[in-house]
Amino acid sequence: MSDTSINIVIGGEAGQGLATIGQLMSKAVTRAGYHLLVNQVYMSRIRGGHNTFAIRVGSTAVESLTEEIDILVALTPETVDLHADKLSSNAVIIAGDDIDTGEYRSLSVPFKALAAKPLFYNTVALGVLAAAVCMDISIVEGLLTQSFKKKGDDVVQANVTVLEAAYSWVEEQTFSCVKIDSPSDVGTDRIMLNGNEAIAMGALAAGCNFLSFYPMTPATTVATNLILKGRALGLKYEQVEDEIAAINMAIGASYAGAKAIVSTSGGGFALMVEAISLAGVSETPLVSVVVQRPGPATGMATRTEQADLNLVLYAGHGEFPRAIFAPGTIEECFYLTHRAFDLAEQYQTPIFVLSDQYLADSYRAVEMFDIDSLPEITEPLLEPGEEPYLRYKLTEDGVSPRLIPGFSEAVVRADSHEHSEDCIITEDAQNRVQQNSKRLSKAAGLHEDVIGPDYYGEEGADILLMCWGSSLGACLEASELVENKTVAVLHFKQVYPLREEQFMDYLEKAGEVVSVEGNATGQFARLVTQETGFTVGSSILRFDGRTLTPQYIIQGLNSII
Repeated sequence: MSDTSINIVIGGEAGQGLATIGQLMSKAVTRAGYHLLVNQVYMSRIRGGHNTFAIRVGSTAVESLTEEIDILVALTPETVDLHADKLSSNAVIIAGDDIDTGEYRSLSVPFKALAAKPLFYNTVALGVLAAAVCMDISIVEGLLTQSFKKKGDDVVQANVTVLEAAYSWVEEQTFSCVKIDSPSDVGTDRIMLNGNEAIAMGALAAGCNFLSFYPMTPATTVATNLILKGRALGLKYEQVEDEIAAINMAIGASYAGAKAIVSTSGGGFALMVEAISLAGVSETPLVSVVVQRPGPATGMATRTEQADLNLVLYAGHGEFPRAIFAPGTIEECFYLTHRAFDLAEQYQTPIFVLSDQYLADSYRAVEMFDIDSLPEITEPLLEPGEEPYLRYKLTEDGVSPRLIPGFSEAVVRADSHEHSEDCIITEDAQNRVQQNSKRLSKAAGLHEDVIGPDYYGEEGADILLMCWGSSLGACLEASELVENKTVAVLHFKQVYPLREEQFMDYLEKAGEVVSVEGNATGQFARLVTQETGFTVGSSILRFDGRTLTPQYIIQGLNSII
């Protein structure tokens, strides 16, 4: 068969090497010029459990996952049992000859004959998969060589030999390749990144030079990628004893002049809440990345959800300004993280990047980021502009002069209490009103700097899908599948603050507004109502830990319309 996209799902147990197969295959299709979208589903355990690595490959841009499977690589019998009902009409199962695939079209692979030992089984699967989609074997060989070169020439050659044997075996079978149309823009330079990698790169592009963290799935790879890529750029980092230490250390580093970041998930962020308020009252720049997973408590540690919006929106006791970004693409992960640093430095307040497990682990083929177009990050002062230096000077826009200690003779104070302009603790009533009002007045500047939502489709559509964060792709593809009605999409990549003039016309002119969210209570729809008074008519909510798909949205729309 031939089409604009195919969906490949590799299934098996943790420890069988399915991620290796998936990542090498993903890199191969990227180098061949195709677009892709990867989704990883893994159990919260070291070995065992059923995991999948799904690769949707497209000759044109791929916006979303799909539930229908065209190629199923089954490393265990359970994979067939769990996914057979999702197979497309022309699907093929690639499985060992000891796995019963029933009456489905299949390639029964003699793993034992093609591999010298079980260690090479994943290389056999890679070779068979590459041949099944007519992939140029030289691309896969190059990636395999690059992947194993640190282990020595003998290991590389052994894997290449097995790869070639598996590829040749498929060519000897009476099997027609699962073909996909040629890429529409061959020659475009792309890199394969997931959301957490892009967040790390965006932070480094902003000059981030301090990271403190405690590992927590699915946010850990933000930190590990920052460390991996940031060492050469002067990044200082610390894996600390808990999340409380992580955020307080970051605040201290920011006070000393570093551009600091902390990354965590919902449970870890809950421990950071008191210190978020410390950053607010001390007016210390801080970027917090929160990669969502299902709760309450530990919930489902390796699944996805969009249920921590309220947590981040209201985190911290007392009142102080903030902004929250919710990227919907890999590109937005990069650019919005960079913007978060700029706003944190400019307004001297906590700024948040709210992602989720799906986006964190979802690889895409993206064009190189335009580093030269990025704005300069606001810098603090090294010398006091006037005497005496007043750290919390009352100003019209609420932004006081921020001096880095140690570069001048001025005394630079900070504290967790209410304070006067020169940072002396006081409970004076008039001063309290002045300082609190000064901090809150920075919200006006943040409001002016809001990035408005993106609108896709014709104005005044019959149905408007309102979404935020990672639900963008599924909504875009679903909007093209609805028959007999016009469907548009309104996507928010900044969820707080909101500016009514940027989107109210779209909401008011639509026939029906449907909120699409990955939570059980419609948190963003409620926020829109709270901020604007507009009541969203219907909602499509998913909170089973799985990713929103076009098919899920269409099913929801069918029950509404």
